[in-house]
Amino acid sequence: MTARIVGAALAGGALYVSFPPHSAWYLAPAGLALFVLVLRGRSVRAGFGYGYLAGLAFFVPLLPWVGVYVGALPWLALAAIEALSIGLFGAMAAALHRLPFSVVWITSAWVLFEGVRSRLPFGGFPWGRLAFGQADGVLLPIAGVAGAPGLSFAVALIGCGLAGLVTALSGRHWTRMSACVALVAVPILSALVLWSDPARENATTSTVAVVQGNVPRLGLDFNSQRRAVLDNHVAKTKELASGIDTGRLPRPELVIWPENASDIDPLRNRDAAASITDAARAVGVPILVGTVLVRDDGTTLNSAIVWGPDSGPGEQHVKRKLVPFGEYLPLPNVMNALSSYAAQAGKFVPGDGNGVVTLNGIPVAVATCYEVAFDDLVRDSVRGGAQIITVPTNNATFGRTDMTYQQLAMSRVRAVEHGRPVVVAATSGVSAIIESDGAVLQQSGIFTDDVLVGDVGLRSDITVATRIGPAAEIVISALALGALLVRVVFRVGRSTY
Repeated sequence: MTARIVGAALAGGALYVSFPPHSAWYLAPAGLALFVLVLRGRSVRAGFGYGYLAGLAFFVPLLPWVGVYVGALPWLALAAIEALSIGLFGAMAAALHRLPFSVVWITSAWVLFEGVRSRLPFGGFPWGRLAFGQADGVLLPIAGVAGAPGLSFAVALIGCGLAGLVTALSGRHWTRMSACVALVAVPILSALVLWSDPARENATTSTVAVVQGNVPRLGLDFNSQRRAVLDNHVAKTKELASGIDTGRLPRPELVIWPENASDIDPLRNRDAAASITDAARAVGVPILVGTVLVRDDGTTLNSAIVWGPDSGPGEQHVKRKLVPFGEYLPLPNVMNALSSYAAQAGKFVPGDGNGVVTLNGIPVAVATCYEVAFDDLVRDSVRGGAQIITVPTNNATFGRTDMTYQQLAMSRVRAVEHGRPVVVAATSGVSAIIESDGAVLQQSGIFTDDVLVGDVGLRSDITVATRIGPAAEIVISALALGALLVRVVFRVGRSTY
């Protein structure tokens, strides 16, 4: 029992280290293989217990940025809730291991519970999906065919296949061993084929600029000097304009400011509007401005507004997926009674639409910060005609933690998944320009001011993953549920892997 406890903890730790900033992507299948071996021959109840332990070993070190300025309780509570999904996976895997071809069913169960965790509770929390730790891995091209769920399936299939291979070798089951070798090889060979033959249409080159103005201070009170944050972004944009005028920098078609670049509502404050207009006129092209808009009822909108040099404010995207307990408070009566921290939650209202705005004639997807973690939001924008994905984000509230690097990895996976360049604009870093193959062309430092300018290829073709949408996830999840139904109803199977 002690060995299994240690094994479960090590498995969770290996999953954590596979994510940025460590990015040891190869440890994800290794950790999952160890975890599945721990579960072999265990009861459903024991499977849940070992799974929950592995989940804690994974999520506790993955998510400390949640509580960096509000204390350990929110961080540990979220980690404890998210670990439930891995506990449930452990219980299901313990049941499924007695079925023939159990490697496939157990792999499917992992994707099933990633999907559940990405939707429940309070809209879900997709952080920690296996796919998001593979931005530097050899399997990344699979995202362009099967999406993030398919990439997670590929990683999990290698892990479960390796566990099956160890079991088959120990029992000298040569046929089963050959099957497991084939299962491990399929995703690896598929990814290599996709790397060598991208089969993409030629792209039109466009120059983009990312303005990172930085903030006066770290922490939750980063916007206590809201004017300073706005002025920082105006000043850096004017520096960009100076570089253009002297010929040192090319004139961009697209200029992207981050989320919260102007927490002073420019539709209500003439000074803020004038400053943004001055910046747009200096650079000579419209700017996508991240701002907070105040409504008459006291609620707010997290908005990204297209701001033209002459026309001023135009199209806008209002953030559709809000952060529970941060931007809004779920179950307010209950939560206020449970914690005094609950009153600190914002009063933001979600937007709607497909997340596409037109910036200087180019259809642009806007996935504001948290939104980039959700499959359907980015997919809707690309299906809506977006040729480039922007991720305006404000990571100042999370200090010098791993959060910004984890979010950058998600953006790289989205680039490959949808075949679109991604521009990450962060108030305090890390900002980045990412090509459609997931390569980072330029990247800023953290808590510095900077301007990134680079060329990316704008595409209008649609990847297989964008076209099929959630189909891969649905099929994979159905496999897991079907296998569980067979196991429970018909009590089929004996211990195999």
